[in-house]
Amino acid sequence: MPRHVTHLETGNPAELGATLVGDGINFAVWAPEAERVELCLYDAKGEHETHRLVFHEKTGSVWHGHFPGGKAGQRYGLRAYGAYQPSQGLYFNPHKLLVDPYAKAVDRPFVLHPSVYGFDPDHHDRPDHRDSAAHVPKAIVQAPLTPLELEGPRYKGSQSLIYELHVRGMTMQHPKVPKTMRGKLAGLRQPAVIEYLQKLGVTTLELLPIAAWADDRHLPKLGLGNYWGYNPVTMMAVDPRLAGRDAIIELRETVAALHAAGFEVILDVVFNHTGEGDELGPTFCMRGLDNRGYYRLHPDDPSVYINDAGCGNCLALQREPGLRLTMDSLRYWVQAAGIDGFRFDLAPALGRLETGFSVDAPLMLAIAQDPILKQVKLIAEPWDIGPGGYQVGQFRSPWAEWNDDFRDDVRKFWRGDDGMRGALATRLSGSADLYDRHGRNIDASINFVTAHDGLTLADLVTYAHKHNEANGEENRDGTQDNHSWNNGAEGPTDDPHINEQRAADQRALLATLLLAGGTPMLTAGDEFGRTQHGNNNAYVQDNPLSWLDWALASSPTGKRQIDFVARLAALRRQYKALQAEHFIGRPAHGDWVSVQWLDAEGEPLDEAGWNRPESAPLALVLSPMNGAGHLRAERLWLCFQPLNHPQTCRLALSRDGHHWSLILDSARPELEAGHAVYSSAESLALGRGVSIAVELLRP
Repeated sequence: MPRHVTHLETGNPAELGATLVGDGINFAVWAPEAERVELCLYDAKGEHETHRLVFHEKTGSVWHGHFPGGKAGQRYGLRAYGAYQPSQGLYFNPHKLLVDPYAKAVDRPFVLHPSVYGFDPDHHDRPDHRDSAAHVPKAIVQAPLTPLELEGPRYKGSQSLIYELHVRGMTMQHPKVPKTMRGKLAGLRQPAVIEYLQKLGVTTLELLPIAAWADDRHLPKLGLGNYWGYNPVTMMAVDPRLAGRDAIIELRETVAALHAAGFEVILDVVFNHTGEGDELGPTFCMRGLDNRGYYRLHPDDPSVYINDAGCGNCLALQREPGLRLTMDSLRYWVQAAGIDGFRFDLAPALGRLETGFSVDAPLMLAIAQDPILKQVKLIAEPWDIGPGGYQVGQFRSPWAEWNDDFRDDVRKFWRGDDGMRGALATRLSGSADLYDRHGRNIDASINFVTAHDGLTLADLVTYAHKHNEANGEENRDGTQDNHSWNNGAEGPTDDPHINEQRAADQRALLATLLLAGGTPMLTAGDEFGRTQHGNNNAYVQDNPLSWLDWALASSPTGKRQIDFVARLAALRRQYKALQAEHFIGRPAHGDWVSVQWLDAEGEPLDEAGWNRPESAPLALVLSPMNGAGHLRAERLWLCFQPLNHPQTCRLALSRDGHHWSLILDSARPELEAGHAVYSSAESLALGRGVSIAVELLRP
């Protein structure tokens, strides 16, 4: 039995969560409709309850109290009493131990034990009386950390190469990472990993969600779990599967090491929904404290959640508890760990009001005026599944957005779809059709061909159809709209010609990504041919199917592909023509890049050429200019040749006394820069792929 303590001392409602103050811990909990809230303290292992203390003070919506003698490391949970009336959106159930929404650490992962569900399994309108404490993580009180300044490297979009990675998948199979650190945040700062990323030429690491998450409730029956982490319960606590005992210190030290090595670190964050899911989901946290405040409920039936995220519920970010939790969480990641920015999953949810999406929604305005958050990078995934959920181009500066039009148009061009010249040109020049509004520019476009969600780059050119049987849903899950192709055989083959063509297609796609105007994002492992065997929805695959296969990276083909990406990254750093800060072709007061679009004959494209129905090469000349309209650096000629046979393409006219030097050809990755020199308007026989030439003075 827990030792009886009569009451908590007077506390402070100002700072939510558990805060070390004086000789103890101040606890403050948002639960405006609760009739009673209890603080449950646990032993060092989080197994035995040592105290159960009643909050006697309530200021506004916050229950608060001070526990004298409390120290960092104290484990605790909460219980909230009140009405259990699902028809009114009330789910209070004191039999369920609740995790503090403001927990900075939890002692174990979330699990879907039967006791964590708040409703009677036979009568959903009645509360369940099984105690869940033995199966719920305990929050851990953290020692205060000195707030960090924004001291990491800062890269403009034109200088950036984002590398999207899963903390666990990145190093689980890395032979040079100590076994105790594989799959952990600390694994990312190991010398072998840092050296590899530096060689590759990436600037910015984007980490898939690290906040403690729960499995989707349908997965245990399938023997599967949520691997990606897009199902958070606590927004400020690192998931215990990704770190050691002092998770925030491990993250802080890892970010510091990555900063010292020249990398920015961005977190993928999820504030559109939580892992408590729909009305049949578990009661872990917010549902048991303030269901009507934290969540958006259906106006005609408050027992049902609005589901614009497709994950069972939506946080009510226009109301105080959700807004405050989100803002406090974002600031915490920046100040406690040194995070340089955020990618927001299903970002239209951030701006959703009862009337729909608005860039003037409370959370959007709060971020814009916050003295800390307005300095970090902000990237939106600009769609969700709610009404008017597709909001590409609607966010304001300084927000950037994932550009799915870039993904789809580039895939279609290289698949050989008809009439894609104009679409590719629009994407190469920065997608002004989408982002030339709200004071934004070319860096608003986050260009990608693949991401964690979908086919890998190798699978994109190996499978014409998805193959998700391993997910336990008879291949029904995952998008059908992949714009993929298999080069003549579905899946693996021993045919050397097909395998070489697949590798060449990957290089063409990589070159298109890294040479286009905007900010490129590369998915980890795509640079050496990572495969998921056609699975385009591997969120439940915490196994070698999803983990990076570093043996593949060491193979001759893998090394060749890695070297090719490193060359592309070096070209972006070397040539001003590939560093446009304004939409390409738009004159500006400062430096800008002009463009001339050409056909395979080297002639300027006319209307008929742009509207040519069949697949055809597209060439262009990029000229870096200054504000006075004068050329300030070397011109580049680029050709995108999508045909499956060699095609004669004529170089552009060069200036007097200049020649063209071929510096890269994705069809011939072994070609060394400068070994092929051509005269003005000379014809080249180019295979399927991307070629680049630089204009130089003749020796």
